[in-house]
Amino acid sequence: MVFLSSSLLRITKGGASVVKGLSTYLDKLFNYAMRDYLTKNFAMNIEGLGDYPDFFALIVTVLFALAIAVGAKESSRLNNVFTFLNLSVVLFVIIAGLFKVSLSNWSIPKSEVPEGYGNGGFSPYGLTGIIRGAAVCFYGFIGFDCIATAGEEAKNPKKSIPFAVVTSLAMIFLAYFGVSTVLTMMLPYFEQDEQAPLPHVFSRYGWWVAEYLVTIGALCGLCASMMGAMFPLPRIVFAMASDGLLFKCMGEISQRFKTPFKGTLITGVLTGLLAAIFKLSQLVSIMSIGTLLAYSMVASCVLILRYDGDERRDGRAIGNGRSLTERAQTNCNLWRQLFNTNNVTLANRKSSSLVTLMITLYFSWCFVFSHFLQKVEIEPQNITPPYIVLLVITGLPLPLILFIISRQPHSSTQLAFKVPMVPWLPGLSIFINVYLMVRLDVMTWVRFGIWIAIGLIIYFSYGIRYSRQRKRESRLVHPEATENSESGLPLHNDYTEVPLIIMNNAS
Repeated sequence: MVFLSSSLLRITKGGASVVKGLSTYLDKLFNYAMRDYLTKNFAMNIEGLGDYPDFFALIVTVLFALAIAVGAKESSRLNNVFTFLNLSVVLFVIIAGLFKVSLSNWSIPKSEVPEGYGNGGFSPYGLTGIIRGAAVCFYGFIGFDCIATAGEEAKNPKKSIPFAVVTSLAMIFLAYFGVSTVLTMMLPYFEQDEQAPLPHVFSRYGWWVAEYLVTIGALCGLCASMMGAMFPLPRIVFAMASDGLLFKCMGEISQRFKTPFKGTLITGVLTGLLAAIFKLSQLVSIMSIGTLLAYSMVASCVLILRYDGDERRDGRAIGNGRSLTERAQTNCNLWRQLFNTNNVTLANRKSSSLVTLMITLYFSWCFVFSHFLQKVEIEPQNITPPYIVLLVITGLPLPLILFIISRQPHSSTQLAFKVPMVPWLPGLSIFINVYLMVRLDVMTWVRFGIWIAIGLIIYFSYGIRYSRQRKRESRLVHPEATENSESGLPLHNDYTEVPLIIMNNAS
């Protein structure tokens, strides 16, 4: 439930942050007339919220939710137009900006830097600034997972989806790298406009036509990002409602549009409200922590599935050329189980449970080690030899846990695409994500905790009673209760009878 709540948080906050940026860009185009009017007449003097309610962001979000709710075919056409304009603007910024770049902007001496803007040079805020920036700006690389949610629309998902994910990440990196390089070389970092950097840098050079072209193009790019951020919304709402984790009405399929129309609009309004009451920086921080947690859980799921044991297996596993019964495995001592000294090659329930326990321990210990490690980054001059010894002691369990996981037998399931270097690569991903999460400010954790608490309240007050998993388990324990289930519908053994993708009405 925490994973689904964080996934829903990532989508709603992602859409909210994008539409907030869209509102800010448009406001910049009209010299912040909207901000001044709303601040004067509708000021919100509440700590932790924005300065004014952004009604424009709310309206735009609802309109995008409507576009998403009418189906994949219609929304994808609009998204293709926005994406083309977005890429065109990126290329224009890079090419046009190359005529005004100066390497001296990457080596500005500290004496020429205004107070409060770091130490100048290539990295004015040091390693601390880079890490904090990576934690906050992580949102720039989210959205590629939306490709996986469209698996049933792909002709050959086993090959096309991995290729699309890797290609999209490479293109995102090149776009961000190119634009950020040109911007920081055209204008010193302390003279950049945080709200609308692209039109600002061209206005400083008096390129008025380029300024408005970039502004319009950036608006289209934000529209494309908005569409991409909200594209998985109907899917996750439908999946959670079908599983009983959200209210049933949110998963009802519209006969006209073949989508969960009500659920999409409800979550769209929620997204718009978040954009209306929070600042952009607050939205980005909350979205970053939700995304980092969700991706950490994805890496954990990769480990769990790779070492998942088949519950239907009769207890025999191949090792050292002989069979080991489940009873013999149960009687193995802890050392043999941890390091698999019998060289068992087929995963079973016991090895799978051990891996799950190790992953939980690893994930928790990453927070402990990250807490001590961040002091090295923040106060490197105060690090003493005893503290280094403490770091070594707290850090050693992490590779040891991964080594124990690596010794466990793998799942026998054959897959067309597998993550390489398991468990080391997913383990590294979890650690980096946790470390970036630790570097976020306290208020971000408070807002995130409130969101998760709301999700848990919904789960324990509604979802735990109506979830499909609970009904399946109840049927296994009390088979005669199947026909008397609360929904009056037959219970399924799996999700193969539930349409996971309900947006493809292109036919």
